[in-house]
Amino acid sequence: MNETSNCLTTRREFIKTTGRIAAASALAGVAIPHVHAAGNDLIQVALVGCGGRGTGAANNALGTKAGPIQLVAMADVFEKKLNDSYDNVKKERGDKVEVAQNHKFIGFDGYKKAMDCLKPGDIVILTTPPAFRWVQFSYAIEKGLNVFMEKPVTVDGPTSRKMLKLAEESVAKNLKVGVGLMSRHSRAMQELHKRIEDGEIGDVILMRGYRMHGPAGNAFQTKWPGDPSELLWQIRHFHAFLWASGGCYNDFYIHHVDHLCWMKNAWPIKAQALGGRHYKQDPKGVVYVDQNFDSYAVEYTFADGAKLYMDGRCMNGCRHLLQLRARQQGSGHCRQGQRLPRPFQHLQGSEYAAFQHALDLQNRSRAGGRPVSKRMG
Repeated sequence: MNETSNCLTTRREFIKTTGRIAAASALAGVAIPHVHAAGNDLIQVALVGCGGRGTGAANNALGTKAGPIQLVAMADVFEKKLNDSYDNVKKERGDKVEVAQNHKFIGFDGYKKAMDCLKPGDIVILTTPPAFRWVQFSYAIEKGLNVFMEKPVTVDGPTSRKMLKLAEESVAKNLKVGVGLMSRHSRAMQELHKRIEDGEIGDVILMRGYRMHGPAGNAFQTKWPGDPSELLWQIRHFHAFLWASGGCYNDFYIHHVDHLCWMKNAWPIKAQALGGRHYKQDPKGVVYVDQNFDSYAVEYTFADGAKLYMDGRCMNGCRHLLQLRARQQGSGHCRQGQRLPRPFQHLQGSEYAAFQHALDLQNRSRAGGRPVSKRMG
């Protein structure tokens, strides 16, 4: 596929077109039509969820050199998080940050107020805990906004079905939706996928994933200290509670399951699982109250009978292991221990033109569905 670089269009016209060119560019480095800055071509961004990942995503999005872009609104339930995020992004991106004081929204309805500051075709970044994702995504679709949302995108079966339906609505409106599964942009993994597709190891019949490390994020938590409110405390420590995050399997192991299903080019149709909690106290002997296990084992079955075995462990003092394997006549290492680069380290210039932080454009209709295969366990 070859696209000439002398075909000019405006950013907003480009964003309204199909995501196929952008998807091919993002995944394969194909040149796409140059996008220039017309007088009203400014793409405005709202950040909903101003924690570490949201702050990083905003910095990534504003780093594009493909055309004019500006952060104009922010929302969070924690004022300090919002202010710290603003200071960080303002320091990094300078005049690309124009968030007036009355465009900083605190509270559970802040996501609506932030999106109300945008025009159809602008971008909202959704990086709150995933419990709120379907509600925010629904409003973004209503407003005609393109979306980057961090993974995971749902916490249970009912909200997964809601997200699948919303994904169909976003496609019908030709909105661009990206999900933070950044490994799809690893050049090494793209090459491995190509080789598997080319049949170098035959049909994939067995895959294994291992993610074993100490407690991550805020997955392990002791008793609520009494301040702030228990609801806000659980939101702040969302990895610890299934209603807010789906738990550490949902949030951390999604990458491994996605990697291997990508290599297989299929999603499982069945899963059975085991899990347990061996350590129920912190090092000082204080009892943990979170809802996570510290060991997981899931057997996924595909329509052709192929198997994926996913093993996870969150324990201190144990061997760390991050590894993926796909096997048939030969064997393929999908990943072993190395830290994958963020996709923005590879994507430059026009590759960001349609949507500077869309990490998974090639499967927009699955934006809400990818965790379903993971959550079947």
